[in-house]
Amino acid sequence: MTTDGAIDLLRNAMLIAAQAAGPVLLAALIVGLLVGVFQTATQVNEASVSYLAKLVAVAATLVVMGPLILTGLVDYTRQSIRAISGIIK
Repeated sequence: MTTDGAIDLLRNAMLIAAQAAGPVLLAALIVGLLVGVFQTATQVNEASVSYLAKLVAVAATLVVMGPLILTGLVDYTRQSIRAISGIIK
């Protein structure tokens, strides 16, 4: 394998990691901002409210996006294993 091939594998790994973590992190960010604004407006200063809302949002996102994320991870793993077999030859 050439240096370009190794760099391509690393770039794809970073893209897959971002695609896998992105929806979950985005859901937690949006819910955290909304709960923060709500807590500021109502002057409710309870950390468990924010934690529970984020937990529910992350779980719902994983239920909805989980199959798509898993498919991407499996495809990348198969591609990496094929590339490793190309290195050995």
